[in-house]
Amino acid sequence: MTSRRALVRRPSGQLAQGIVTHIERRPIDTALADRQWTAYVDTLRREGWQTLEVPAADDCPDSVFVEDTIVMFRNVAVVSHPGAEPRRPEILDVEKTVEALGCSINRIRAPGTLDGGDVLKVRDTVYVGRSGRTNAAGVSQLRAILGPLGATVVPVPITRALHLKSAVTALPDGTVVGYLPIVDDPLMFDRFMPVPEESGAQVVLLGGNRLLVAADCPRSHEMFSDLGYEPVIVDVSEFQKLEGSVTCLSVRLRNLAP
Repeated sequence: MTSRRALVRRPSGQLAQGIVTHIERRPIDTALADRQWTAYVDTLRREGWQTLEVPAADDCPDSVFVEDTIVMFRNVAVVSHPGAEPRRPEILDVEKTVEALGCSINRIRAPGTLDGGDVLKVRDTVYVGRSGRTNAAGVSQLRAILGPLGATVVPVPITRALHLKSAVTALPDGTVVGYLPIVDDPLMFDRFMPVPEESGAQVVLLGGNRLLVAADCPRSHEMFSDLGYEPVIVDVSEFQKLEGSVTCLSVRLRNLAP
């Protein structure tokens, strides 16, 4: 039986002070953000995912972006070493949570840095963004951990977006979708398809032909529908103001024993 669980983390009360790197800072409606987060979690549950809530970290404004703290490959958990120093305390309770699930724990260690948002898995190929948050030492350490498990780790230059998965994600058939203005080199990927809107590049595979997609990319919804997929739409506008997306609000755990 396939087990589908997702780690989530409630927004910090200091969400509005989250780090912004590639876009201008805009005011955050924290009450709306809380409602959007609840709707996001409810959507995962309706789609058959059991959600596991990591304890909130109110002193860490960006902690809602739980994907950056850990990389999952089968039953192996690689605890990140975030490139932004203020985010490093976020990893502690995430590590405890996945350890309690029986995952094998590995860690990225200084001088390596790595954010989970820079890691895109397409079957046994693991693309890793060489971004402002993930350095060469972090990529090398991830390769040393995942290589013996059969993964091929491929570094990808990222200079126009915060993370690799800000610019590209992948469809169930392995096609990488991305928004060309922020993709450094689409030829890095075996199969690449451009999308018409930036947030259309950020999809979460829910199972079968269903894709979790942000509300603000209607042309991308139509494109995915034409390809035979069914978009499941959520509004994450307040998190987008902090360079967040549908991908970074959860960590999906597949095929772990219940």
